Amino acid sequence: MSSAPPLPEAFGNYALGDFVEVVSPQTISWLPQTTGWWWLGAALLAVIARYSWQRLRHWYRNRYRREAAVRLQRLADTAERSTLVAELNRLLKLTALAAFSREQVASLSGEEWVDFLNRQCATPPFSNEQGQLLAVGAYRTGPVAGATGQPLIAACRTWVREHKNMYDV
Repeated sequence: MSSAPPLPEAFGNYALGDFVEVVSPQTISWLPQTTGWWWLGAALLAVIARYSWQRLRHWYRNRYRREAAVRLQRLADTAERSTLVAELNRLLKLTALAAFSREQVASLSGEEWVDFLNRQCATPPFSNEQGQLLAVGAYRTGPVAGATGQPLIAACRTWVREHKNMYDV
């Protein structure tokens, strides 16, 4: 086996043999050089951290809404029509107890309960007919007509989504 002949010292273009290779400059640091940029970066980081903390706290404090929405969907799918109003009342009461203090919510019933629910939203979600149904629904044993049940469930869903709690101030 023969090896390749040795390369001459000035390999390539012989006219370029006298050129000297260019010296590269030092690399430039990506870190800011002045303290003003450090302060600006720290302030920006503080703003981002505060915003993230507020969003996380808002998400955590509204977990009861997500749970109530899931229960409401399950109730809408599987509830018997004879116990629908009582179950909706129970779900609304549990949701209100999670959102407001026990002193505000626990003693409410009847018309006071419906008025409380309607006051917590910018636009009252419950009509007069739905309010009457909720006010006496815990004591009622008869079935609810399908035409009345679905709008009542929709109004409950609206209340769960839109009410203002003590953390929304």
